[in-house]
Amino acid sequence: MDIRAVRKEYDDYLFLELRLSPLTRETYGREIGKFIIYLLESGVEIETVSSSNIINYLAMLHKTDLTPVTIAKSLSSLRSFFRFLNYEGYREDNPADIIETQRLDSSLPGVLSSEEIDVFLNSIPSESVIGLRDRTMFELIYSCGLRVSEALNLTMGNLFFEDALVRVNGKRNKDRLVPFGSQGELWLKKYLKEGRSVLVKSGVADDHLFLSVRGRKLSRKSIWKRFHEYSLSAGVDAKVHTLRHSFATHLIQGGADLRIVQELLGHASITTTQVYTHIGNEDLQKNHDAFHPLNEVSSEAVPPFLSSGKEGAI
Repeated sequence: MDIRAVRKEYDDYLFLELRLSPLTRETYGREIGKFIIYLLESGVEIETVSSSNIINYLAMLHKTDLTPVTIAKSLSSLRSFFRFLNYEGYREDNPADIIETQRLDSSLPGVLSSEEIDVFLNSIPSESVIGLRDRTMFELIYSCGLRVSEALNLTMGNLFFEDALVRVNGKRNKDRLVPFGSQGELWLKKYLKEGRSVLVKSGVADDHLFLSVRGRKLSRKSIWKRFHEYSLSAGVDAKVHTLRHSFATHLIQGGADLRIVQELLGHASITTTQVYTHIGNEDLQKNHDAFHPLNEVSSEAVPPFLSSGKEGAI
C-alpha cells in the first residue's frame, strides 16, 4: 500500500465525504502525518498496525509532555483514519477503537468578569489607527460572541447599521445575524471613519472589515499577538476566545434564554451552549440568600432536626 497515496485519499475523504471544516481537516491531516512518520521510522506497515503500535505511539506523545486533551485529539484522528481504511476496504478492523484514553475533566471555559472586560478594552490605546482597529475588533468579538475566524472574515457588506446587526459566517458556512449593541456601534463608526479609511491602500481591493497596515485581511496570528500584548498590559489572564466565553456567560447570568444564546453563538446543538450555564458558588449563594423564601424564616422557627451539625440532621 502506498501510504502517501492513501494519505491523499484520506484528505479527499475528509473534504468531499465528511465535509469537515478546513481547520478540522488540517488538524486531522497533521495528526495522521505525524503517525505516518512514526510508522515509517518504526518499519511498521499500515496494513499490520496493531492496537499495541498505537498505544506505543500515544505513550511516545505522552513523554513529550503533551496534554491529555492533545493526546485524545490524536487518538480521535487515528480512529477517523482507520475508519476511512475500513470504508475503502484497505482494512477490516479498527485497532484504534478499542483504546481508551484517560477520562478528561469537563473543564469550564475561562471567563472574565464584566469589570475585567472593561479593564482589558480600556487598556487598548485607541489614539492610533492600529489601536482603534484593535479596540473595535475586540469590542465586536465580545459584543457579538464571535470566533476569531468569524471576526477575520467580516466584510463591509456584513454590517447593517440601520438594524444594528452584523451578519456572521460561522462553522459549516452557516450565516447568522447578531446584534452588535450601542458600544459596538460607537466603535465601529469611529473605526470606519478614522481607522479603516486610513488602512485602505490605493490599488489594493480588499473588502474585509479589519485590515492590516498593508490594507489586507488580518491574519489569525496577528490577532493572537495583539491580544496577548494587551492582556499583559491590562494584567488579565485570558485568550481571545475568552471574550466569546464571557459574552455567553454574561448573557445567561443576565437571564437570557439558552436557546437565544445558542442562536447568537451559532451552536448546532444546545448541549454545547449548556456549558455556559455555570455560575460561581458566590453568585449561587447570593441568589439563594436573596430569593429563597425559607431565608426569611427566623432560626428559632427551624426544627432542631433540620439544623446542620446536629445528630439526626438531614
